[in-house]
Amino acid sequence: MLVLIVLRMPVGLAMLVVGAAGYATLAGVAPLLAFLKTTPYYTFANYTLSVIPLFVLMGALAERGGLARALFEAAAAVIGHRRGGLASAVIAACAGFGAVCGSSVATTATFARAALPELLRYRCDPGFSAATVAAGGTLGILVPPSVVIVVYAISTEQNIAKLFMAALVPGLLATLLYIGAIAVRVRRNPALAPPANRVERAGRLTALLRVWPVALIALVVVGGIYGGVFTPTEAAAVGALATLLVGLAQGSLRWPEIRQAMIQTAETTAMIFLILLGAEVFNGFLALSRLPDTLAQAVIEAGLPAYGVLAALLLVYILLGAVMDELAMILLTLPVFFPVMMSLDFGLTPEETAIWFGILVLTVVGIGLTAPPIGLNVFVVSAIAREVPIAAIYRRVLPFLAADLVRISLLVAFPVLSLGLVRLLG
Repeated sequence: MLVLIVLRMPVGLAMLVVGAAGYATLAGVAPLLAFLKTTPYYTFANYTLSVIPLFVLMGALAERGGLARALFEAAAAVIGHRRGGLASAVIAACAGFGAVCGSSVATTATFARAALPELLRYRCDPGFSAATVAAGGTLGILVPPSVVIVVYAISTEQNIAKLFMAALVPGLLATLLYIGAIAVRVRRNPALAPPANRVERAGRLTALLRVWPVALIALVVVGGIYGGVFTPTEAAAVGALATLLVGLAQGSLRWPEIRQAMIQTAETTAMIFLILLGAEVFNGFLALSRLPDTLAQAVIEAGLPAYGVLAALLLVYILLGAVMDELAMILLTLPVFFPVMMSLDFGLTPEETAIWFGILVLTVVGIGLTAPPIGLNVFVVSAIAREVPIAAIYRRVLPFLAADLVRISLLVAFPVLSLGLVRLLG
């Protein structure tokens, strides 16, 4: 399967081909055809899966409706006059946009177009500016709601709302650590991000008033889920409709933008569902082979320390995240890694272990999105800002990776950071 992926076959198709071949080898062609006759239908007829296109549509409408630019301008008006303030404004705006988007690549691409020109106009270092956008883009999957969290929840049969609760504090922690990394770097080298002109109080108020729709949508969607008013699927539908109505009211969404958002939603959803189908067939093959159960049993019998096994799993995720799409990587590894994780004793209930592991996976996936030698977010920024050498982006992204390592260490050492809100509200 990895050979097929390296040969540029789409990940979902590679999983489907190898899974089907393995299934037929172990069980025969007739059982494979029976499996394929029923499994795809029951997989995609799952009501819960409708949350994916709805969240994707909400993010696409927010992107086309100019909400990202409004967030950046508001953050820049408030803190842009401080040293490194514009770079910090990008991080804050990415976190806010993550509450209505849910996709890392979409967040990165949006702010590469909306914020990067402003950073360069104020003579911020090009490599540092691009690295800031790439790192901020990872908040798209860290701050709930997140498509990746939804896929993890469905794949491991966990509660989506509880995973959203668990992701909130780590997402805010990531935002603060990124801003801290910017402050440290700019203190040592002020030329990296010179301050912008101070905006008067009236200008700040005007800029903040422009982003009230984002705050309202995030409050309705995330607050509705946490408060038990909506299920995640209902919240996604309400959020998509609210984003559409806001764009229409502001005049930023017209038929061409709505049409582009719908096409983008269809393409993204089709890609995700192909990966889900490939993962379902591949998982069937792994279940027949009993590889996950065998590996989990081997780990138990080896007597390895639980945190040592966890560190090894997270390292594999970081390495894979540098060369693979986050969604494909999670669906590829969960059938093997999740049973291993659930066989270990961390002093938590099985549900808490599953939720905690999901947040850890989400965190290390974000690291892989910016880490050399690939780093998908870095490539996205580089493709948009062609004048910035990719080597300069990799060099400037290292402080953000250091912040990521601090964050993952804190989340591993203190599971309460992920589970506290779940225990309080769950």
